[in-house]
Amino acid sequence: MRRVNVNGVAVLVGRAIGGGATAASANRHRVLQAALYGTYSNGNSERFGLWSRSAPPSVTNGGVAGSMFFSTAATSLAQDHAHAHVHSHTHKFSPKDVVLYQYEACPFCNKVKAFLDYYKIPYGVVEVNPINKKEIKWSDYKKVPILKVDGEQMVDSSDIIDKLFQKLHPDNPVANGDEETKWRGWVDNHLVHVLSPNIYRTTSEAIESFDYITTHGNFSFTERIIAKYAGAAAMYFVAKNLKKKHNITNERAALYEAAETWVDALKGRKFLGGSNPNLADLAVFGVLRPIRHLKSGKDMVQHTRIGDWYTGMESVVGESSRIKA
Repeated sequence: MRRVNVNGVAVLVGRAIGGGATAASANRHRVLQAALYGTYSNGNSERFGLWSRSAPPSVTNGGVAGSMFFSTAATSLAQDHAHAHVHSHTHKFSPKDVVLYQYEACPFCNKVKAFLDYYKIPYGVVEVNPINKKEIKWSDYKKVPILKVDGEQMVDSSDIIDKLFQKLHPDNPVANGDEETKWRGWVDNHLVHVLSPNIYRTTSEAIESFDYITTHGNFSFTERIIAKYAGAAAMYFVAKNLKKKHNITNERAALYEAAETWVDALKGRKFLGGSNPNLADLAVFGVLRPIRHLKSGKDMVQHTRIGDWYTGMESVVGESSRIKA
């Protein structure tokens, strides 16, 4: 992996918000930056802009034809049967206590939530403070998402989803066909790479993103103020570096292309899974859900064909299965 030091950004932030920032203040900004500003997915490592599953002191950058009618139709029928069969067996898995340790805006956490919501598995949520992570001190695993199911710890969003799927469908635990596997990988290895440059594209969009993140996250009042403005300033500059790293010349064009690529992959089907979503549908939906009502998400729906699919996913996923405290 290639590491890009962003301490220079932290210095810029210190000057922007305080002029003569003290060493302690500058260090606090670096701690916030380390806790909040990661990037993307690479293998088993999931990081995305502010919504980092881990909290390294530097930004880690990771490495994303139509078919004939009868072939597509046959595939859709097979997928429909498989997913209908899955739903018929959901009663076999009835956990008594499911708790998700998360960051509210984290796309990887939202992948897990999309799965839980779709399969109507009730779950509680513990919002982790990204600075001190005191809520997961009990775990040797210091990243999110962490899912506890009747005391069993599960980690890594894709592994969590695979294990839950196996519990839901013990008679046939292998969910992924080649197409489904391909597009689940595309989500982690390509789609997430275009999001940070878009949600931090301008200073106003960066502040909008951090306003959402700090409002929904577990921050103290002081941390919220620092994260909103210092974080927005830092990520505005970091996003520029990410554009270069991933050879993105036009942020919106890259986002629109990704959305259109996904719609093309549907090949006229309601969902990639046919008439019911499969795990790839849930992954794309989960990753996009945090940005849907930000300017970048609104632009994406307005300027691409993804809107109908997204609305369909909202309908079938339905209300959150989260248990209110």
